[in-house]
Amino acid sequence: MVASQDPPLRYRTLSPWKLWRHGTPGERAMLLGGWGLLLLLSIALGLASVIGRWSGLPLQLGGVQVYITIYPPLLICLWLSLCWGWLWGAVPAYLATLSLALYAGMPWYWALLFACANPLGFAIMVMGYQAIAMRRDLRGLSALLFYVQLSFVASIFSSSGALLWWYTNGIDRTAMLAIWQGWWMGSFVQSLFIVGPLMVLAWPAIDAWQARHPALMSTPARDPRRAVLRLLAAVTAAVIAYGFLTLHLSSVQLELLRRLPGAELGPALEVMLESSWVFFGVFSLIVIFMAFFGYRLFVHWQRSVDQLLAELQHANRGLETLALTDALTGLLNRRAADERLLAEWHRTVRTGSGASLVMLDIDHFKQINDRHGHLAGDMVIRTLAQALKDEVREMDVASRYGGEEFLVILPQTGIQGARGFAERLRLRVEACQAMHAGERIRFTISLGLAELQALDPAYLSALDRADQALYNAKKAGRNRTECAPAGAGEAPSGREWA
Repeated sequence: MVASQDPPLRYRTLSPWKLWRHGTPGERAMLLGGWGLLLLLSIALGLASVIGRWSGLPLQLGGVQVYITIYPPLLICLWLSLCWGWLWGAVPAYLATLSLALYAGMPWYWALLFACANPLGFAIMVMGYQAIAMRRDLRGLSALLFYVQLSFVASIFSSSGALLWWYTNGIDRTAMLAIWQGWWMGSFVQSLFIVGPLMVLAWPAIDAWQARHPALMSTPARDPRRAVLRLLAAVTAAVIAYGFLTLHLSSVQLELLRRLPGAELGPALEVMLESSWVFFGVFSLIVIFMAFFGYRLFVHWQRSVDQLLAELQHANRGLETLALTDALTGLLNRRAADERLLAEWHRTVRTGSGASLVMLDIDHFKQINDRHGHLAGDMVIRTLAQALKDEVREMDVASRYGGEEFLVILPQTGIQGARGFAERLRLRVEACQAMHAGERIRFTISLGLAELQALDPAYLSALDRADQALYNAKKAGRNRTECAPAGAGEAPSGREWA
């Protein structure tokens, strides 16, 4: 089965509750068992990163020394969050970070808070894909740039754990920059160059699996405006926090250098640092303005789209009404009547409950047109249609089946009940009159009845019998009701028209 084009643009998640309730034993064993193994692997790799001291490793890039932290659980847990849902990745990420924090001697209350760092970053990634419909297979420049930007913002948010690590472990201030930069850069690089290619390779197969198992998936129903607002707020906060921490930690490093014996800092460096803070203030204001402007632009676009969709739905409803309704009478047209009759026949075959058909037309209608004109004929048709509307029940189906011919479907009604309905309608029409150009026009109708039965090979069989009964009524003198011959199977069922 080929996946549809729509699912790659929607952040569908694998619901643990639906998996447990609706999944097969094999699916539950495969998914929950595999997830449990990945959870244990994440904890083991998290402990290995502490034991192996993979944090804040120096790296030379173009003559500049930067720091990077290698944290393998990030690869597993971010991939789970993007493919199956935030909860699937956040739980192993939290437990892995909590385990290494306790192993390193961090107080348990700080460890509980510290373990939220990576799940926070994953939440930013998930929030981005919930807010913006974007492909997760990263195919296309827009999808790739979106993933790069989200990875950077998520890395900045998760790096807040570095500050807790530095504080709770009593690390010297000179190592603060290495720990913080190593955390966010390590997260960013691993997300970009390892998890990204994994998404490109694995997502088509995962998407196809999700499309084959819609009963196990859940799509969060969120207000797109709120989601976009949260995303813009997160991006703005991440950019400002990144700039602030970078300048602050650089100031700390310069202050420590200034205190070293014999160290001299040139005035140009001092001026550059002060100018950087001024630039940071202006830059922050610009970022905030752009976020606000972008949100207002999105809201305006969303409102325009909502209005267009509402107008389109209204137009579609109007077209549907026109397609199923007779313009002169407001009753259903022949196409709609045939559809309802077919559905009633299927129900009768399935349940044996039966129904009755009433076919009628206006007596001597051609003479009415010839004597009074076609506008008068239209008024007679509308008068008959109103009489039908007044007599039918809510469950009945009244339709204009031809020029002056009408069809009524009476569900769950036997032939005797249909006869009672037909006679009431006939007498009502005989007593009423159509008004046209100040002239009163009296008219009568003839009616033919037939019962729709489970033994009918098709719904047209009952329709033919009703039409033959109508012919018999006209042949017998008009302004009367005739039933289909008893030999056609119209034995009274005892169900009365109420």
